[in-house]
Amino acid sequence: MRKEDCFYLGKIVRKYSFKGEVLIKLDTDEPELYTQMESVFVDLNKNLIPFFIEKSALHKSTLLRVQFEDIDSEKKADDLIGLEVYLPLAELPQLEDDQFYFHEIIGYMVKDIHFGKVGILKGINDSGAQALFEIDREGKEILIPLNDDFIEKVDKKNKILLLDTPEGLIDIYL
Repeated sequence: MRKEDCFYLGKIVRKYSFKGEVLIKLDTDEPELYTQMESVFVDLNKNLIPFFIEKSALHKSTLLRVQFEDIDSEKKADDLIGLEVYLPLAELPQLEDDQFYFHEIIGYMVKDIHFGKVGILKGINDSGAQALFEIDREGKEILIPLNDDFIEKVDKKNKILLLDTPEGLIDIYL
């Protein structure tokens, strides 16, 4: 399995028991959707390795307590701490038409109802407090906050993201 064919589900953050159980910090708004998984892919030395799940349950809000097959001691669980967990893109739950996953809209044409054609969406930077659309306009980078109030329409068929940004926001980059 290639990382490009998967989505980031979370990270193994710590051990839970002396029997090898671990806690995965899920990167999702709906952790309950991931309690019945049969397996996950763990990024081990830049390779995605399948790990089969014996049992799992939610622990607090976004932590998933997992017992992997063949991980039956604290020592074996120690080796997994800090590793990233992935699932195939096909496992993503379907969204409503007006909703999207970040990876789905990369490459979309971005238009603003006041400004017109802005550029091509190259990425979404969600490493800070405010996620940002990263848009390429003929070699210049334009950053627009990913704010629900700014998103007018997501046209998946024509790959267009229509925004309604505050006046002057785009102009400051030009």
